[in-house]
Amino acid sequence: MFAPISDRQAAIHPVRIAPTVLIDLMRAQRYGVEYQPIVELRSGEIVAYEALARFYAADGQALAPKPVFDALHHSPLSLYQVEFDMKRLQLEHAPADEALFVNLDPDAYAVTADEPEEPLLNLLRQRAGLVVEIIENSDVSDAHLSQRLAHSFAAHGIRLALDDIGAPNSMISLEVMMEVDWFKFDRSWLARARDSKSRAALVHLIAFAQECGCRVILEGIERQEDLELAQALGVDCVQGFLYRKQFRSVAKARCAW
Repeated sequence: MFAPISDRQAAIHPVRIAPTVLIDLMRAQRYGVEYQPIVELRSGEIVAYEALARFYAADGQALAPKPVFDALHHSPLSLYQVEFDMKRLQLEHAPADEALFVNLDPDAYAVTADEPEEPLLNLLRQRAGLVVEIIENSDVSDAHLSQRLAHSFAAHGIRLALDDIGAPNSMISLEVMMEVDWFKFDRSWLARARDSKSRAALVHLIAFAQECGCRVILEGIERQEDLELAQALGVDCVQGFLYRKQFRSVAKARCAW
């Protein structure tokens, strides 16, 4: 059996991934996908799913995704290979009748950004209704990579979302904001919205997004009071563990244990 682990658990219990575990993970391709619904507030209907990467050790225990990706950043080619394999898996098993959101690390995109062919771009453009979530970090060079990614994908008609807006240690690129179709606000706003200045900032960012014709998602919805806050803020959609009964999981492994 696969032992699942959530992004929330990963944040609470970070671990270091040993190189031997990482090599074995890649060799055996013990990858999985969790599809989390994105729910429209007005109708209460699922309008899309976000595909989230899941990884498993040889004994079937889940590995927290963040430490895996942190370790992969030390080897750009390995990061790229895992991202490509993961995206192929996410597209293969995605619900066919809804839009699909996938995360894309700008560092993975950068590996082939200057090549005549961009395999990741070519793979992702095959899926109708796809939205690529751009992950922005705290480094200026990351912001430049995000801008390149946004320009390239938008030029090929792929819709974009800016992910984790307002997350701790993150930065916002105004240039990227102008390219995206969706704004995804980090779960940290749920607590910060109690502060008057933070709430004012959030309200104005939501208004800016909607004035630009973009749709807004608030992440981290776990309780009824979170949902009520989202309704009060006037966001378009929500996502989180309040809807965990509607999560879909796919586990894939090439070897048995």
